[in-house]
Amino acid sequence: GAPRAPRLGRAGPRGCCCLRSCWRRTQTDRSGARRRLASAELQGSELQGTVHDTQGRSPTYQLDSRGRLVLAEAQVGDERDYVCVVRAGAAGTAEATARLSVFAKPEATEVSPNRGTLSVMEDSAQPIATCNSLNGNPAPQITWYRDGQRLEVPVEMNPEGYMTTRTVREASGLLSLTSTLYLRLHKADRDASFHCAAHYSLPAGHHGRLDSPTFRLTLHYPTEHVQFWVGSPSTTAGWVREGDSVQLVCRGDGSPSPEYTFFRLQDKQEEVLNINLEGNLTLVGVHRGQSGTYGCRVEDYDAAEDVQLSQTLELHVAYLDPLELSAREELSLALNSSTAVNCSVQGLPSPALRWTKDSVPLGDGPTLSLSPVTFDSAGTYTCEAFMPTVPLLSRTRSFELLVQGSPELRAEETERKAESSWREGDEATLICSARSYPEPKLLWSQPGGSPAEPVPGRQGWVSSSLTLKVTSALSQDGVSCEASNPHGSSRHVFHFGTVAPQTPQAGVAVMAVAVSVGLLLLVVAAFYCMRRKGRPGCCRRREKGAPPPGEPELSHSGSERPEQTGLLMGGASGGARGGSGGFGDEC
Repeated sequence: GAPRAPRLGRAGPRGCCCLRSCWRRTQTDRSGARRRLASAELQGSELQGTVHDTQGRSPTYQLDSRGRLVLAEAQVGDERDYVCVVRAGAAGTAEATARLSVFAKPEATEVSPNRGTLSVMEDSAQPIATCNSLNGNPAPQITWYRDGQRLEVPVEMNPEGYMTTRTVREASGLLSLTSTLYLRLHKADRDASFHCAAHYSLPAGHHGRLDSPTFRLTLHYPTEHVQFWVGSPSTTAGWVREGDSVQLVCRGDGSPSPEYTFFRLQDKQEEVLNINLEGNLTLVGVHRGQSGTYGCRVEDYDAAEDVQLSQTLELHVAYLDPLELSAREELSLALNSSTAVNCSVQGLPSPALRWTKDSVPLGDGPTLSLSPVTFDSAGTYTCEAFMPTVPLLSRTRSFELLVQGSPELRAEETERKAESSWREGDEATLICSARSYPEPKLLWSQPGGSPAEPVPGRQGWVSSSLTLKVTSALSQDGVSCEASNPHGSSRHVFHFGTVAPQTPQAGVAVMAVAVSVGLLLLVVAAFYCMRRKGRPGCCRRREKGAPPPGEPELSHSGSERPEQTGLLMGGASGGARGGSGGFGDEC
């Protein structure tokens, strides 16, 4: 790692080497020989330092102003004892030793697991993994863990497990440690997680730890148990529906995955269906003939002799045939008659039957009784077959009941009033509703009735309405509505009782209308006379005289008045002539 500041070990009794006289610092190498590295002498009030031997170190040794030895950028090679020697002339010589330790944090811990398949049937320890901690100082220690728990394994060979270690000094002077773990494996180790950790030292008595990534082992172990079941879809009772695709699943607990043989037992003979490594068999679109005994066998030749490697199960295919009804899809019955309709079906397991009418439940069982039949009985009847133990397996069949008979009629007024409360000119809306089969026709005794239309929310009913003014004539005869079909007819008469005359306000209104019409006629007559002014004798009164030449003389009866005669003549001739002996207006 990066150079670190050196840690000085225990020095002499005084802890530093400072005397006001000449003194030297020397180095003790690994062989015990001393080499003088530097010295310092007091000259006047200052120390004069000299480096004698650099030992090939870069950067070189240095002495500071107080005569202390400085090792810049500490290196692993600096790790040794340093001796300070002080010479004080006649006073003699003294020395003290300081031990320098250099610490380097190792690189990230690496682990190389055994990628092969390890057998649990081996009776000795097998190599599990190798752990490396590189370039540290001092040399780290390696420990092993299984599922987070430290493995206490010896360094001596042992059948149950041990580990070996090897330390290498790199060219840099740093140390690398390699450890290999050996274990005797068991089936329980198939899901175990392993890793190693490097423990290293730091200055001031501190320690660090670097963990490797975790790893798992691939084990070979024989089958001990075999399971065989019906996969989805299936019911809790083990039934599958006819037409579904069914999956049979077989699993042995050996590793690696063994070979699976699927078969069907027929007359105690095995009919092999499939052999694969997945342990799955899919039966596509099963039918009732595929019900029976199916088996699975695990082909594991390493298994113990007492292990049951074959398993069987019973496959039950549920089926439901189409329903049959004793009635046709459209059943027509006379009003007030009786009948019974039977529903039958074949299936396994035994199906249940229930009846509904227009989605309303009627009852359970194969027979539907209808007695007596009314118009309310008409509708759609459905027989449903289902299996409580096999969800979603059901069938239905329906028929339509038509009730034939004379129409049933209902009548109502939108504004019902008590008899004698109607007045001349009141408006009334009459409604007739009827039902029957065939559909009835609705006829009114008065014109203006609407076409018959179905009544919303009332099955089988049709209705027609008639809006009219109430008159005294209607109060005598009433208004009738008739519903008819080939089976008969029904009739209803709406009565209004005594119809009161219009109120005075109503009479004044009628009189005002009559006067207005009369004035309009006078205006038209005056306009006509003005158009006739240009003709001789128009709107002119004259005396009676002889008729113009060429015209015959008219005779008059004693009962006719001359004025009337003149008017008749004028009206007959279309001209301006008057009768003899009188006056008349030709206009």
